[in-house]
Amino acid sequence: MEMLNTLVNYLWGPPMMVLLIFTGLYFTVKTKFFQFTHFGYALNQTLLSIFKKDEKIHEAEGAITPFQAVSTALAGTVGNGNIAGVAAAIAIGGPGAIFWMWIVSFVGMATKMVEVSLAVHFRRKDENGNFYGGPMYYMEDGLGKKWRPLAKFYAASMFIAALGTAVYAQPHTMGVAMESAFGVPRLVTVSIAVLITGIVVIGGVKRVGQFCEKLVPTMCLLYIIGALGVVFANFHNIPAMFAMIVKYAFAPAPAAGGFAGATIMLAVRRGFSRGMFSNEAGMGSAPMVHATAITDHPVRQGLWGIAEVFVDTIVVANITALAILSSGTWNNGMSGAELTFSAFETVWGPWGPKIVTIGVLLFALSTMIGWSIEFETATTYLFGEKSMKYMKWFYFVPPFIAATMSVEAVWLVVDLSSGLLALPNLIGLLGLSGVFMKLFEDFTKKEKLNADKAA
Repeated sequence: MEMLNTLVNYLWGPPMMVLLIFTGLYFTVKTKFFQFTHFGYALNQTLLSIFKKDEKIHEAEGAITPFQAVSTALAGTVGNGNIAGVAAAIAIGGPGAIFWMWIVSFVGMATKMVEVSLAVHFRRKDENGNFYGGPMYYMEDGLGKKWRPLAKFYAASMFIAALGTAVYAQPHTMGVAMESAFGVPRLVTVSIAVLITGIVVIGGVKRVGQFCEKLVPTMCLLYIIGALGVVFANFHNIPAMFAMIVKYAFAPAPAAGGFAGATIMLAVRRGFSRGMFSNEAGMGSAPMVHATAITDHPVRQGLWGIAEVFVDTIVVANITALAILSSGTWNNGMSGAELTFSAFETVWGPWGPKIVTIGVLLFALSTMIGWSIEFETATTYLFGEKSMKYMKWFYFVPPFIAATMSVEAVWLVVDLSSGLLALPNLIGLLGLSGVFMKLFEDFTKKEKLNADKAA
């Protein structure tokens, strides 16, 4: 634990935070604040397009539809980082952590648009006609062979991250929630989750996409309704809550109740790390899923990156934070999913923990399934396509280990994994800024978009 704490504190020190914000701001300025000036256009081309019939999709190449791609990507991003992770950020970093989570999200929209676009642009096709891609491929093919060690380091980090987050932190939170709410032994919950994940994952990318496009919208809607019930019941606390978020973003949060107090740096660190883990902007994980999508232009798929961060953090994670802070339970000494339980319980009574538990189950299961693509992509890059015949079974081992671990140990592994992914990926994105800007200018020209004005 001491070693992990030291590594995480070093990794998430000022250099990483500066690099994370700088990258997002750099692309925000380079694209003339595209994620803000053309936010309506981005939503119209992404989330709102699922209600339209797009003839272009039949002319483009790819394995799964854009909506299936974003559903699968959201299945990986909208996980228990939105329930337990946000709660842990508040419990440790105080209300001010949420302000810094917002900052990471706003600039992260640009970062994610860039990494998704590059993943599609540099994607490859195997002998069976399947597409695959991601940071390791755009580093190697875009930056050149001399950058291959960085690509290898990223792929190795992704291999570890998939085992250390998707099938480690998620089943752990799921097991704790079921044990607390219904008294179900952790190993029973984890075993069932692994069985369902295996059935879906073995069916390949298309089955994963089909499963996630049905699960993700349903799970998000159910959880949002439950959380909004808490927010509306405590609506009178909203002004004071926002004032507290801003105040403690720039001032130390004093000890209160069960809250031990937090420095500004701790609030920034927790806000940044949890914000990035929540929406994965800068980690390069979701682009591996988007690289398989059917699309006619890399940047068109990149627009889904903007929508993805919006749904994951600005909507789902933010609602969790608002529920915890408005209910006044944030400083009761609890952390993780248990803190979210207590917030829901103030309004929903005994049903509160059960509502959160359902959210935890669905969110964790979706992440375990969604991240299988990232695991497969990293494994294939490191060990070759034939290796998946044997390596795929490693994906189902960590859940049984995580079921016995403490909350603190699990989330330290998450922070460590996120940082190891972000560092090489952000360097790669900055190195390929010229390539992205050519793609971006080509797309805006074809779509007749004026980057200086809102569409």
